[in-house]
Amino acid sequence: MEINIFDYRPAGYAYLSEKLSIVSIPNWHKSTISNTGTHSSRIQDGFIDEVFRTQYWPGETIGDHLEFALKYDGVNLALLVKIFEKVAPDTLTEYIKSKPTGKYARRIWFFYEFLTGKQLPIEDLTTSNYVDALEASEYYTVYNGEKSSRHRIVNNLLGPRDFCPVVRRTEKLSKLDSSYLQKRCEDIVTAYPPQLLRRALSYLYSKETKSSFEIENIKSNASHTEKFIASLELAEKEDFCEKGRLIELQNRIVDPRFKDNDYRVSQNYVGQAVAYQKEIIHYICPRPENLPSLMAALIASHKRMKTGNVSPVVHAAVIAYGFVFLHPFEDGNGRIHRFLIHNILSLQKMVPRGLMFPVSAVMLKNPTDYDESLEAFSRPLLQLIDYQLDEMGRMTVENESACWYSYMDMTAQAEALSVFVTKTIEEELVQELSFLANYDTTKKAIQDIIDMPDRLIDLFIQGCLQNNGNLSARKRVALFDFLTDEELVAMEQVVKDSYQQA
Repeated sequence: MEINIFDYRPAGYAYLSEKLSIVSIPNWHKSTISNTGTHSSRIQDGFIDEVFRTQYWPGETIGDHLEFALKYDGVNLALLVKIFEKVAPDTLTEYIKSKPTGKYARRIWFFYEFLTGKQLPIEDLTTSNYVDALEASEYYTVYNGEKSSRHRIVNNLLGPRDFCPVVRRTEKLSKLDSSYLQKRCEDIVTAYPPQLLRRALSYLYSKETKSSFEIENIKSNASHTEKFIASLELAEKEDFCEKGRLIELQNRIVDPRFKDNDYRVSQNYVGQAVAYQKEIIHYICPRPENLPSLMAALIASHKRMKTGNVSPVVHAAVIAYGFVFLHPFEDGNGRIHRFLIHNILSLQKMVPRGLMFPVSAVMLKNPTDYDESLEAFSRPLLQLIDYQLDEMGRMTVENESACWYSYMDMTAQAEALSVFVTKTIEEELVQELSFLANYDTTKKAIQDIIDMPDRLIDLFIQGCLQNNGNLSARKRVALFDFLTDEELVAMEQVVKDSYQQA
């Protein structure tokens, strides 16, 4: 059966984008009205194309389609900004006054004034129940949002006007149970003796630091490693998400020549040179003049979520990914981004005291998933930025772009982090602690065969683990020529039994 495109009409955001000539990051939900009376829905790569029956046609006005969009396409703050820029205030005023107590009309009114900072010529409401700006059943929200008596709306958004991401309650995120993960951590901790956990913590700090540097293909020297570990040790005690602490952190983990004493003042981007004076651009950061307000609002968003009973993983995703997308420094942004995950999960008491999650190790093991979590925002953004590169590789962004960074849909990033955290707890953490516990058992069993220095026992175990449970002939001659054949076989068998080596 041949499909006639004239049987379908865009509705909601799709209608408004077409009518007002708006080019934007694609919304997660696209609505179309079918004249043939059929309803269907197609999901691909996290995007939903939904076809509604003809009776769902909202009408011909901007207000009709704005209400339809909020009802079926969700709240897309960046798109609303672009729509409000193009629609005459009188048009919105007329629509809102026609439905003065309607919850969607009130939300349109509230979002207009929240996003633009301008007031429409409408009298404050004096009656009507309060409704939430975002439906808490569909979005992650703060529980203690302030009431706007003018609109009779509770502002439960995750941030202020200059940085206010949205995270939807998707099926994947609905499976995220922070209290279960927290309990799982506590069970893991109580399963091991305190002295082993203290040793494990030191090892995990080193592993997390090494992994975080490796993700960026950076060779860390001893000094940078020690400083990063020292910062991680403070992550469970102090809040680093404030301007002074972030600058201090950046100064500790980068080469002294690239220390910043404020946010960057030049246009930054992530690119890959493929030939002389030719680069493939992967990501374009916000213009430096937009950074002070964006970063101040990101920090305000963090404080808002910190006291707003938001899921720790969602909170960490919004701030840590938000930070790396804003890219406020010339160097060190990626490492600080991953550090902030630890900082927030610890502050929100998701990580038991005296433990840490080697999240970067999981990201390093799953590079495609990590890259996709970054590209979910960076790839579509690239299509919206007009820029020029000079012969020295210096970039100039030519169009206004701040709203794309202010109003990100960070659902994909929250989903990705929820998977990384779950894998960290269920796989990485358990494996590392089990390894150390087995190590202690193996060490004691070897001492029962031959009493030799701890240093040599460690070398023996490591040598066997690197060679499928057997010590190589070269290491036998170089380090363990004093062992009898019987001792060697017995010690190798101990390692195999402990680690189930073939």
